[in-house]
Amino acid sequence: MAAVPTRVSARRLLALLVLGVWCANAPGVRAGDAQTRTAPAGSPRRIVSLVPATTEMLFAMGAGDRVVGVSDYDRYPPDAVAKLPHVGGLLDPSIEGIIALRPDLTIVYETQTDLRRQLERASLGIFSYVHRGLPDITMTMRTLGRRLGIEPAADAGARRIEQRLAAVRDAVSGKPRPRTLLVFGRERGSLRNVDASGGYGFLHDVLEIAGGADVLGDLNRQSVTMSTEMILARAPDVIIELHYGNSVPAADLAAERKVWNAVPSVPAVRNNRVYLLVGDEFVVPGPRIADAAERFAQVLHPDAKR
Repeated sequence: MAAVPTRVSARRLLALLVLGVWCANAPGVRAGDAQTRTAPAGSPRRIVSLVPATTEMLFAMGAGDRVVGVSDYDRYPPDAVAKLPHVGGLLDPSIEGIIALRPDLTIVYETQTDLRRQLERASLGIFSYVHRGLPDITMTMRTLGRRLGIEPAADAGARRIEQRLAAVRDAVSGKPRPRTLLVFGRERGSLRNVDASGGYGFLHDVLEIAGGADVLGDLNRQSVTMSTEMILARAPDVIIELHYGNSVPAADLAAERKVWNAVPSVPAVRNNRVYLLVGDEFVVPGPRIADAAERFAQVLHPDAKR
């Protein structure tokens, strides 16, 4: 896999991955409304995906052999994407690299307006990816499956995700819902610039399915930057902090967890319910979102039957 550009900090990268597609959406825009420009006749056979979520969807629906290029931030499936050309990402797409791969379909973020214009001038097919909440994951899979002419396989993959999420919801049904703070970014070694999930977006949705009550659920925002005073005022029962890839070395996780000892009066800290979870599945709204729901449920309700 290509190296992550050094000018993008790990914390900034995480925020871009989690929020980059959400911020593109005006109210009412849903994944099923993604604009798809018509490619040459026939189902696309050479696909470049600049969106890690859709890359995972393509492999999950059995279309991985059509993928000829991916973004610099694609990590999964690891063996497959490591062998493919990498052509930039959300901030730094390489139009030259994309065109050189001769794709008949390029999947881009809706926010990449300049790139879309250049691809249109080159007469290349485009699938513009938009995303807002959890239901948009399976909706996008089905929309993409129709575009590729593999609707049954896409629908089957989407149904597997929906079934797993339903199983998580059933497993925690009727259990007390701890007030949970879901953090996806902060400065290393401190509680400065704590970025947490608000009451809108796929992370909020997954937390609710897993049996947590979002402590910021009353704020209709994807992301909330919290001060220490706000953390104290919200007084979460559980804190779940997410880390993407190798943003924090495994050897440093225990030290990062101790940072929360700076607020000992917070119930989550006082009762030893601060969890640091590492995994790409938490920031890539794709097929592995069911894995994320299961891991949330394990820390929120360890006694739940599964």
